[in-house]
Amino acid sequence: FDVSTTMASEIELQLEDSNIAPDGIEALKSGREKQITATTTKVDNDEFFSEDGSNFDKLEEDNVVKDEKKRNLSCGRGILLDWRNTTGRWWWKEMTNLKQKTFAATLFMFFAAIAPAITFGAIYEKQTGHYIGTVEMLAGTAWVGIVYALIGGSPVMINGGTGPILAFSGVLYKLSSSLDVPFLTLSAWTGLWVMLFNILAAFVDLNRFILLATRFTDEVFAMLISLIFIINALGNPFSPVGLYYYFKKDHTSHDEHEDNENYSYKAVAFLSLVLALGTTAFALFLRGIKFSRFFCNQWSRNTLSDFGVSIAIFVFTGIDKGIFRDIKTESLNVPDKFAPTFTCCNASCDTYWPDDCSDLVEPFGRRNWVVDLGDLNGKGWIPVFASVPAFLAFILVFLDDGITLHLINHPSHKLTHGDAYNLNTLLIGIMVGVNAIFGLPWLVAATVRSLAHLHALAEKNRDGSFESVLQTRLSNLFVHILILVSIFILPALKVIPVPVLYGVFLYMGITSLGTNQFWGRFTILFMEPSKYPKSAFTRFVAPRKMHLYTGIQLFMFILLYVIKSIKVIAIAFPVVIALCIPLRIYVLPKIFTSSELLLLDGEDEEIERWTIERTEEDARIKMIHVEDDYSATE
Repeated sequence: FDVSTTMASEIELQLEDSNIAPDGIEALKSGREKQITATTTKVDNDEFFSEDGSNFDKLEEDNVVKDEKKRNLSCGRGILLDWRNTTGRWWWKEMTNLKQKTFAATLFMFFAAIAPAITFGAIYEKQTGHYIGTVEMLAGTAWVGIVYALIGGSPVMINGGTGPILAFSGVLYKLSSSLDVPFLTLSAWTGLWVMLFNILAAFVDLNRFILLATRFTDEVFAMLISLIFIINALGNPFSPVGLYYYFKKDHTSHDEHEDNENYSYKAVAFLSLVLALGTTAFALFLRGIKFSRFFCNQWSRNTLSDFGVSIAIFVFTGIDKGIFRDIKTESLNVPDKFAPTFTCCNASCDTYWPDDCSDLVEPFGRRNWVVDLGDLNGKGWIPVFASVPAFLAFILVFLDDGITLHLINHPSHKLTHGDAYNLNTLLIGIMVGVNAIFGLPWLVAATVRSLAHLHALAEKNRDGSFESVLQTRLSNLFVHILILVSIFILPALKVIPVPVLYGVFLYMGITSLGTNQFWGRFTILFMEPSKYPKSAFTRFVAPRKMHLYTGIQLFMFILLYVIKSIKVIAIAFPVVIALCIPLRIYVLPKIFTSSELLLLDGEDEEIERWTIERTEEDARIKMIHVEDDYSATE
């Protein structure tokens, strides 16, 4: 800063000694000040240079961190750096940062996390021959969430079941049947190999390739997640999930009432639609109260806004159970007690009761929690062979975690406590290995729930842009403590109507679309050119090139959604996301100029700097033309 000040002073003296008119000197001074501002770090003196010098030390520390990030982070140095810059540095502040928004986010995320956990558990049971079910999913979600909230590098991230990992588990179950090996044993050895691969990836800083992703990839992925929320709430064309299917008489939710003469599936479908849309609309209304004139003060408006989703859930659950108690809407399908899902026909526990031994009145028992790694059915080569499917599983786990964390840490989200790619890779790998040994599902970064958690902790302006985020571990910790408690009161969860949860998912999808530039450019496709919203890319990028860029993103989005929705190829979903990175690096520069890519794919600060420079350049050229015209007239 001393160098910049000295240079500016020297220039000022030279200008004053020159023959340039005073107005011209002031203009040149102003331009020079803007250049200095654009090329140096913007620092608020009051914030950094306090009397005791502590803030100067903080600035110096940040510079050291930036320098270290430029060094080689292999050989485990990346893990240590991540720990020092995230958990090690901010743990106490994040564990004591208890605000009103913490409780609001906890209630909201409890419902947003437990509903998918129960749903995934039911699907796991079908895909894995009853070896893994809802109880295992809830138990795994609880302990992984609690431990990660305490020591994880990015406490905003929520871990849970995901579609690609579920699809892989189904493939692994079929493989175990063809090899005549117990599924849980093959799954355990595969999980241990995944743990080893993750540890090695963290040790050699493989995440440096994830950091090559730009807004192009992030926007496609975020758009996909938002639309998954909305489509799964309204009606998924690839599976019988959503409000649409209540209007079909053969939907599974109507089966248990087929002997009830007073049951009307049309009444249930209509009430379900009202509950879902009502929950969404009421939550959106309460969210908007923050910027309204209603109620006596800002605190009451903030409170209603923060707890808006939870209030909507309780209100419409009350309407369902109170006013329309005679109409039996679908409730969460949870087991009656906490115990392993697989019930055995005999002591060897290789057959399932009652499907394989219907003559027995009661099961012999349940499978053990700890998997027998030596139960190989005489095939001693299985532990080594498991490394083959494990490598594919590792790619899924690594990309899912890396891309989710990259999306969370986008600069527009204004997170300031650092990222922890290598630390997260290490922790998730260890957790996968532990879950595999106990016959629990492998849990990874759940993008849907992680983004919902981020938005729940965020302070936004009227336009929906992030202003700040409450960076705390407590909401993540409290959510998973509640899930752990719910394991022991499973029947109580049946009170929550599924249509109300569909309303929550719809709300999450709608609110997350507002900050996505891809969605904004997609809507521009249907606008009159003269009515385009004012932004850098609408001002400086030709409409044809802007729409072409949007079209490429739209193609990748559709491709990702189709692959994710077809179970047979769903395991390739993260790989296709990763292909967006080389597409952006090597293909798009051949189609667009560097300026166009900056405006469409750059960070906000870069775009602002470019816009200022371009505006000044245009003004300078215009001034030259005016002077030339004036000279010509003289």
